[in-house]
Amino acid sequence: MTVLLLSISMNIQHLYLLSPLHTGGTTQEGNLLGIARESHTNFPYIPSSTIRGRLRAAVDDNKRDALFGNDLNSDNGNLTQGSVWVGDGSLLWLPVPSLSHGVIWISCPLLLNRYARVANVAAQPAIVPYLCNFYQANEKVYLKDAIFDHSELNQWSQAEVKKFIPNQSNMTIERALVLPDQHCATVIQMGLWRQVKIKLDQHKTVDGGFRYEEAIPPDTLMYFPWGITAQAKGNQEAGEQFQDLLTVNEIMQIGGQESLGRGFVECF
Repeated sequence: MTVLLLSISMNIQHLYLLSPLHTGGTTQEGNLLGIARESHTNFPYIPSSTIRGRLRAAVDDNKRDALFGNDLNSDNGNLTQGSVWVGDGSLLWLPVPSLSHGVIWISCPLLLNRYARVANVAAQPAIVPYLCNFYQANEKVYLKDAIFDHSELNQWSQAEVKKFIPNQSNMTIERALVLPDQHCATVIQMGLWRQVKIKLDQHKTVDGGFRYEEAIPPDTLMYFPWGITAQAKGNQEAGEQFQDLLTVNEIMQIGGQESLGRGFVECF
């Protein structure tokens, strides 16, 4: 689904994770190989360079430079700017386990209001913590170590929820819960995938130490903005070509560990 903002000429592309996604962080702390995170929120994200590089590799040579610009290895040696810009991939909804409801998708006012600004969504009423679209009277909601009584939750109408969940039949986002920003950051951290990696020698014994690798879990909904650069303003053909590129690459792989089935996303 593409949402066009008339005021700032920005488009939205959604990413629904079909498998865990790992984008390498800038540092490695101890034996933990982390993922890319926003510096001001510590939320996981997909760097725009990762998305742009993946799409750039899928374009024919005769269109690549026009859309994305050339590189240092080009024949003329001069860097040129392309017609399309690509933004970072941001979280929208992340699934976490629940003892009472199986799986619940969580977000927070910071993430939802960010999406509302970019996608031009008018939320009524305003996004506040503890909005929930699935709880019943006298029912408790168990979310990891947290327990919410129905009196703590605010009913969120399906019509309002759908403004933040694009209409895509393949998605399974049914139970949505809005947490306070600080609590959401903690739950997201606990909900990331962590896989232990060890190296075995020829005798099948451990060779050296081990490490943990983080990944954003499957069934997470993310999005990234894109548009036409100021230099190419009014270039309708470039926008159409990029939209065609996104349509052709409906399923694409982003990040590392492709041989392990990591990073496959549905793009819409």
